[in-house]
Amino acid sequence: MPSLLPRRARLWCATAAAALAVVAVWVLSFGAPASASATADAARQAGTVSSLPACPFWASGITPPARSTTPWVPPLQTAPAVDFTARPAAPTISGALQNGQVTVTVAPVPNAVAYKVWRDGVDIGYISYWGQTGPLTVTDTSPCQGAYYDVVAMYDTSNSDASFGRLSAPYWLGADGTLAQGAGDVAPGTQISMMVTSYDNTGSTATGYNAQLGVCATDPRVIPWGTYFSVPGYGTCYAGDLGTWIQNDTVDVWLPGDQANNWGVQDRTVTIIADPYTGGPSPTASPSASASPSASASASVSASPSPSASASPSTSPTPSPTGGGTCAPAWSASTTYTTGAVVSYGGKNYTATYVSTDAVPGAPTSWAVWTADAACA
Repeated sequence: MPSLLPRRARLWCATAAAALAVVAVWVLSFGAPASASATADAARQAGTVSSLPACPFWASGITPPARSTTPWVPPLQTAPAVDFTARPAAPTISGALQNGQVTVTVAPVPNAVAYKVWRDGVDIGYISYWGQTGPLTVTDTSPCQGAYYDVVAMYDTSNSDASFGRLSAPYWLGADGTLAQGAGDVAPGTQISMMVTSYDNTGSTATGYNAQLGVCATDPRVIPWGTYFSVPGYGTCYAGDLGTWIQNDTVDVWLPGDQANNWGVQDRTVTIIADPYTGGPSPTASPSASASPSASASASVSASPSPSASASPSTSPTPSPTGGGTCAPAWSASTTYTTGAVVSYGGKNYTATYVSTDAVPGAPTSWAVWTADAACA
């Protein structure tokens, strides 16, 4: 049957077919043009991310009891924005979703001996650094949509507050399948209606920092760790802890002793704010409230999935007086020192502030572990 196309159309089709053939040969030989390849790869990556499950709560199977608003007694102080800028800067991380997993690479920082990485408050990896030259990586085998990742460097292995540097700002797993530092769905200015409870538990929080005024527990899927936010009637919170009852739109603020009980259960609209110290240290560091020894009777229970620091079986030297310029027993890298231990190092006596192992007295990374007393001989 003769063609129904006019001659000009047949010539155009032939020319187009030849051109397509040339393009096909080019693609087979050299690959698709960069822009097209990147677009196709991004599309495939976006589809992969969208197929991930929703991020689960870190402690599955726990249902908080129903709670209603209670009478409120204002706290005796306003919580300032906790300032961590005196600590060594946080490491940076990078990563991407591939084959259903996110491999997180940590950029090492000077003097750190280990790193911890979390996804939405779930500890996904611990890296011990001993001078290896290869990439420092951990793999999240259960990534989820819109997850937030955090990393912190450790400067000794005691798990004490003083062993940790600054916690990173959150990294968000975006639709393109890569980790990028940023607020994700909770940019500064975002307002969220929350049920706000209070606790007075002492000791280490889930991030490793000590519980204190201004460090609050959140569901890291909603307000990621490393985020500052304001709470009417309380002050400024830093998301650095979590709790089994702190699920979804619930926040647990830290208050000492009876002030926690007096807070009760309140409805508040919290506002995400930018890191107030991004431009540098504040003129004065915010104070930490002294912890109350009383048990918390608040409506929520804070829990930490990471172990609190505990003394090692090795014996710490008995504290000795520093008067008279006499040197205490020499500091040893292999000894675990408990609070109050006194040692000498570099011609000075030092008193231990926290439990520590291999934290060199006077070193910049041991700024809070040891208190310098006086020169000795």
